[in-house]
Amino acid sequence: MRLPIVAGNWKLNGSRSSATTLAREIAASPVAGVEVVICPVAVHLDAVSTDIKDTAVKLGAQNAAAQESGAFTGEISAQMLSEYGCEYVIIGHSERRSLFGENEEACANRFSAVLAAGLTPIFCVGESLEDRESGNTMKVVEKQLQAVFSVAGASVFERAVIAYEPVWAIGTGKTATPEQAQEVHQFIRGLVASRDENSAQAVRILYGGSVNPGNASELFAKDDIDGGLIGGAALKSADFLSVCNAARL
Repeated sequence: MRLPIVAGNWKLNGSRSSATTLAREIAASPVAGVEVVICPVAVHLDAVSTDIKDTAVKLGAQNAAAQESGAFTGEISAQMLSEYGCEYVIIGHSERRSLFGENEEACANRFSAVLAAGLTPIFCVGESLEDRESGNTMKVVEKQLQAVFSVAGASVFERAVIAYEPVWAIGTGKTATPEQAQEVHQFIRGLVASRDENSAQAVRILYGGSVNPGNASELFAKDDIDGGLIGGAALKSADFLSVCNAARL
């Protein structure tokens, strides 16, 4: 049985003080039967790492470079992130793809670098509203995953997490219905299974489109939804913990 996971993506939010307060509040209320991950901005990783040390909460980063070192101004390598206690790294988030031009190849290379450093990538896939309305959801998702298959194969997903995030449901207040989300999650698992059955059964697939305390239980009840990648609701400890509790085995 796959252990559910709920990861909070704090995006570009918070001061050092508010980040440590939020981390302490989450760590003070452990949730059994679910893996809890928080992903603050890079400059807060050190402080947050200290506040969750020796607790069940795990630390994640919001991105990592494809390179280990070199003349890549502004980048942070996965090895550097591991020095701060990071265990997870979000890769290929829709905002990185759309706002910063990270294409499929770039995302796949970052994914591989995270794995090589011994960390676990949370690899994001998902379609725009135009893609969904055109009936191209599955084609878009397959193309995004195919980039990883081409670079690293399918067996690596035994050591990775996938997050399905319909772009049209991020920060808009809209969300896919549980049935819509399950349909894509099932497709993703089937896509991995067509290449490696063991990885398909092991990989945890998260839903990442405006999950909140009001819809989490219904979403997480679906067979192929193994938790959530949480945005706005991750910035309030009570809301985030409510979502975590909804994912419990």
